Amino acid sequence: MRTVLVTGPGGAGRTTVAAATALAGSRHGARTLLISADAIPGFPSATEPAQVTDTLWSVRTDSAEHFRSELLALQGQLSGVLGLLGGNQLDGEELTELPGSDQLALLHSLRRAAQGDWSHDGYDLLVVDLPPLREALAVLALPEQLRRYLRRLLPQERQAARALRPMLAQLAGVPMPAQWLYEAAARRDAELAAVQALIEDRATTLRIVAEPGPAAEDALRAARTGLALHGLRVDALVANRVLPRHSSDPWFAALAAQQEKCLDHWREEWAAEAPPVEVAHLGRDPQGPDDLVGLTPPGADDALDVPMRGRDGGRAEDPWWIEESGAPDGSDRADGILIWCLKLPGAVKKDLQLVRRGNELLLTVGPFHRIVPLESALRRCTVSGAALTDGVLRVRFTPDPDLWPRTS
Repeated sequence: MRTVLVTGPGGAGRTTVAAATALAGSRHGARTLLISADAIPGFPSATEPAQVTDTLWSVRTDSAEHFRSELLALQGQLSGVLGLLGGNQLDGEELTELPGSDQLALLHSLRRAAQGDWSHDGYDLLVVDLPPLREALAVLALPEQLRRYLRRLLPQERQAARALRPMLAQLAGVPMPAQWLYEAAARRDAELAAVQALIEDRATTLRIVAEPGPAAEDALRAARTGLALHGLRVDALVANRVLPRHSSDPWFAALAAQQEKCLDHWREEWAAEAPPVEVAHLGRDPQGPDDLVGLTPPGADDALDVPMRGRDGGRAEDPWWIEESGAPDGSDRADGILIWCLKLPGAVKKDLQLVRRGNELLLTVGPFHRIVPLESALRRCTVSGAALTDGVLRVRFTPDPDLWPRTS
């Protein structure tokens, strides 16, 4: 299944472009599913896939309902403990969703799409209307982060003490919920793994929608570093709502000139990754599918029809790669320094922090943060230095004589 994740600075029209992308894919004959949290004119607002055309379905995420159902299910599992503590159970009608519930609802929808819950025949194309750019990067990083938390808080090896729980329950005088807790954690880990696999799949790409201008230019420049840090690749930078050039009206001409200046910068900065493709301003808000078809001007086919052209995208390979510096000297241990490399376009040295902790590397670049597990070879090394040069971070690892295997 081809997956296109659509995001961009707030108010740039990403939902419109996501709908246009889904419609373009379906018009090429692909069975297409569009996931969005926002209402789209001319599309159903159902929380289960509803048919739009013969080959296009759409579903709207309902974060409030998802929050209520999840919390009520957790309350049911804890009912015995709550009763002993004298707690009063909550009714669904009195529950109000908390901040962050929309992100979890989106992950739930992605999981259902990834595992085929919504279609026996499956879909050829999945188009996801993500939140604004900064939020979208946080959401896409969430499955990996939550799985790490689960592994740290509830390590699988601790289940070996299962036989002791009945005795502990008698001694404590209260039920021991450890078994169902581990089982629930295992289910959550499997669900998060399905979403993480979808995000990391070769057939998954990110599509950025931005209205040319100074604010969007700053947002995209900062986001490029976050995209690289998490190994996400962009298949198209859609410059949306581009005004006509050469207007006789001085006010419109000034706005068009400002957009053209921004587009020149984007063509230079994004040339190697995703050259910008322009989508003209309709002069009004789109009113339905007919207007979405009109968002495909000459030259924009590559932006809207990429899913049908087999363009390779997604995480074709791990964003990190290893270079060797030096070589074994023929002695009974390896002296070659390994250099772990990562492209970080737009990164600035003063905003970069690097910490080695155990078998993980904690990397912070400006507002973006990621914890990366080290490969087995690097775990037997010590960090001997790091440098950021020409947009590439290089971390030097020196083999630890006490840990590196010896040759006879």
